Amino acid sequence: MSTTITHPPDRSPFARVRSLFAELSLPPSAQLRRHHTFYLRYDGVWAVLCVGALAWMTAVGHGPLLAGWGLPVVLLLPLVCYAQILCSVFVHNAVHQSFPRRINRLVGELCGMVILTRFASWEIIHQRHHRYADDPVRDPHPLHGSYFTFLVRTVVNVEVTLQAIFFERYGDTPENRRYERLRARVSYATNLLLVATWYRFCGPVAFFGLFVPAAIVGFLHLVHFNWSTHDAGSPTGTFRPINIDRGLYKIGNRLLFGIYMHANHHARPGLFNPGRFNPGRLGQDARVPS
Repeated sequence: MSTTITHPPDRSPFARVRSLFAELSLPPSAQLRRHHTFYLRYDGVWAVLCVGALAWMTAVGHGPLLAGWGLPVVLLLPLVCYAQILCSVFVHNAVHQSFPRRINRLVGELCGMVILTRFASWEIIHQRHHRYADDPVRDPHPLHGSYFTFLVRTVVNVEVTLQAIFFERYGDTPENRRYERLRARVSYATNLLLVATWYRFCGPVAFFGLFVPAAIVGFLHLVHFNWSTHDAGSPTGTFRPINIDRGLYKIGNRLLFGIYMHANHHARPGLFNPGRFNPGRLGQDARVPS
């Protein structure tokens, strides 16, 4: 007769650290499916990091990056805007695990910090977009022929989508609705802490002269990217992912790793540069929305 020997779980500090890193290596959407309190814990970590950074900068007497307004602001602004847009591209790639596994989450979190959304919201919402692309109800970015209408929908649907995902997983109950209201307040408060951290780090001139304009440009570009690459110019409203590679879009593809080759991206989401994927069956839709 054989005897099964069971070993107690390893509770050593090394095992706990290993378990923590294994958990962090999971995408936020997977962590949310495992733990209904994921978002509160995630925001809590970010809040502690921001408070710690603010305390450290105060303790060491950190000064502003730029002393005054002038030519440096003008010269740096295009580069900062490009860096801001590039961070959105890299967050997008991190969502699809396009970076090496060891650094993928780190790149996503660092770039999410720059674009202010933070990585978790980006990843959870974007995964749903791929699952329900161009579904008029369930896609977080329901397309519209008007860019400005689409922009408003994009902003509003962030919170709507996060709540829908939570209720689909854990149930739409009064208790969960109260929890989601708390989660939203904590998330917004954490974002305010992140903005305050950037303000303290940059100083007034760099913050209002570089960071804020670049954040606005980056957001408007992100919305336009989603709008244009889902065939917003379709006269019949049959929106779908398309490839655009002409005129300014061609330049954008060269500078931003092929982001406007969006039909390719939906066909092969894990590619770092979808411009390098060109199967004959996808073809090329060169219509540019007006």
